[in-house]
Amino acid sequence: MTWGFQALYDRALVWARHRHAPRYLAALSIAESSFFPVPPDVMLAPMVLAQPQAAWRLAWLTTWTSVLGGLIGYALGALAFAAIEPWLMASRYASPYQQAVAWFDVWGAWAVFIAGFSPIPYKVFTLAAGALAMPLLPFTLASLIGRGARFFLVAALVRLGGERMQAQLRRHIDRIGWATVALVAAGGLVYALR
Repeated sequence: MTWGFQALYDRALVWARHRHAPRYLAALSIAESSFFPVPPDVMLAPMVLAQPQAAWRLAWLTTWTSVLGGLIGYALGALAFAAIEPWLMASRYASPYQQAVAWFDVWGAWAVFIAGFSPIPYKVFTLAAGALAMPLLPFTLASLIGRGARFFLVAALVRLGGERMQAQLRRHIDRIGWATVALVAAGGLVYALR
C-alpha cells in the first residue's frame, strides 16, 4: 500500500460532514486572519462539496469569522506591535509586511481589499493596518468585501462543479498534491538560495 493524497482527501470529506465542522471552519477562519498560515479555503471547499445546499451559509460563516480574525489582527497591530515586530521581521512575513506598508501608502483601504481577496497573506495586512492606525471602518468594510468575494467565489465554484468536479478532483488528487508539494519545496529552495 502506497501513501497518497487520495486517502487524505477522502478523510477531509468525512471531516467536512462532521457536526462540528462549521465550528472548526470558524476557528480556522479567525486564526488565519490574525496569525495562522493555513487559509480557510482548504476546509471551505470540501465542506461545500459535502453539503452543497449549505454553500452560501458556509461562505458567510467563513467571511464574518475571517473579518473577526482580521479585527483581532488589527488590534494586535494597534496595541502590541512593538512586541510582535521582532518576530515578524525575523519570519517569512517580513517582506510581505513591508509590502503591505508600501501598499497602504499608495492604495489605503484598497490594499486590504486586495489582500482579502487574493492569496496574499491577509494576516500581514491586518497587523499593518492596526500598526499604521488605519481608520477602523474602511478597514472593516474592505475586509468584509474582499474576504466575502473570495469565499463566496470559492463556494460558488465548488457548488457549481458538484459531483462531477468531486470525481475529477478525487481522480487527480495525488498528482495535484505532489505537484503542490514540489512547488512548495521549490519555492522554499529558491527562497533559501536568495
